[in-house]
Order: sequence, then structure tokens, then C-alpha cells
Amino acid sequence: TGLCCFLAGWLSPAVLERGAMAGAMLESYVVSEIIKSYVNNGKSMRMYYYADKEQREIDLLIEENGVLYPVEIKKSGSLANMNFKNFDYLSSLNVEIGHGCVLCFTDGVIPITKNIDAVPIGYI
Repeated sequence: TGLCCFLAGWLSPAVLERGAMAGAMLESYVVSEIIKSYVNNGKSMRMYYYADKEQREIDLLIEENGVLYPVEIKKSGSLANMNFKNFDYLSSLNVEIGHGCVLCFTDGVIPITKNIDAVPIGYI
């Protein structure tokens, strides 16, 4: 993400935060940090991005022992306008779904539903 920002001419955090690609850059950063944490602990990781023709999207699916753990990445601290119906769609895929999370800018872990928590990005 640092090289991308440099090549795009986004030379300060303020410029990146106000730009149209801020959300995509945050997603790239978060996924790379999750991958690094697995590698640093000597673990391999199976991960996927989900999108379909009905425009349902999930930023990250982590597979462990045949269970999919959904992760959404949001550039917000407010849960008021966040939509989690794409998590519900996963139940129709005929695979076990684990506890999911929304990585965002909250102050602490906040239970959203029985199977989804909001988790601060800083925890990764």
C-alpha cells in the first residue's frame, strides 16, 4: 500500500484519507496485515474474496478446517449504516460458517449479532 500511495502521488495520510480510493487501500492494508500475522506465526492461510452477479460482496473469507469465517472491512467507526445481509447469504452456500467480524474504527469489540462482532482494525 505504501508503494501504491507513492506511485499515485498520495504523499500524506490526509491526502489518502480524503481520496476516492481510501476504502480500497484500507482493505488492501488490512488483508496484507492478516496474511503477515499468519505467516509470522508459521501458519498457512486459505482466503477468498466473494462477489457474485447480484452484487453481493464479502471482503475476506478465511477458511480453516472447512469452516468459512467472513470478514468485512469498513472505513467507518459508526455501525448505524453498515449492511450485513451478505453474511446471511453465506448460509445458503452449503458450507459451515463461523463467527464473522467487521473490521472498522470502533473503540472496542462490539457484538452486532449473535454471529458478527465489530472489531477495531488496530487489533490486527
